[in-house]
Amino acid sequence: MPESLLEVDRLDAFYGDFQALFGLSMRVAAGAIVAVIGANGAGKSTLLKSIAGLMDARPEAIRFDGVAIGGGPAYRTVARGIALVPEGRRLFPSLSVEENLLIGGQLRRPGPWNLARIYELFPMLAERRATPSTALSGGQQQMVAIGRALMSNPKLILFDEISLGLAPIVVRDVYTRLPSIVNAGAAVIIVEQDIMQALAVSNHVYCLQEGRVALAGAAGALTREAIAAAYFGV
Repeated sequence: MPESLLEVDRLDAFYGDFQALFGLSMRVAAGAIVAVIGANGAGKSTLLKSIAGLMDARPEAIRFDGVAIGGGPAYRTVARGIALVPEGRRLFPSLSVEENLLIGGQLRRPGPWNLARIYELFPMLAERRATPSTALSGGQQQMVAIGRALMSNPKLILFDEISLGLAPIVVRDVYTRLPSIVNAGAAVIIVEQDIMQALAVSNHVYCLQEGRVALAGAAGALTREAIAAAYFGV
């Protein structure tokens, strides 16, 4: 892979006495789309939370743009250029579509993304900009969550279970926007249980099992048999 934007080095993560990640290492190049796959409980969401500064970690376990950032705090991680689209979207229910988007731009990081650009990416949101977020469909809410993250003008955007609970046609619609996001200058990490979808859009894949990397490689070089063996631990 080209020079790394993100380097994760022997990352451990804990929930109290329970260890969720064991010496996990990975890296993400600038402009890359990296998929992280694995069964439920493999540690995928924990990895993203750790990168986003929401979990305790050794500072040197996570380096972004050459700077040790492990352990957060999350607001400083966002300021450095990492944005998370969380599982379940977690919009502010009392706010409109546009108000949710504006919250993402509070840090005023320089970059290509602003309200006009978000509405160009997701025209449906422009039509519903004054609508309460709770009145949207699941797919529309996911678009708002993505737009809110992009408003921070990240160098790296983390998608946690991007297709969870969405109809296949909506998932395809969301995935067609990824090239525009990458072309605007952001690298992407996608946590995804739809293996074929993840392989179709990514440059590099990491398969996790029980908090460890079971398989890693270029998406086009990994066989279905190798992925299945790593995914299920057989």
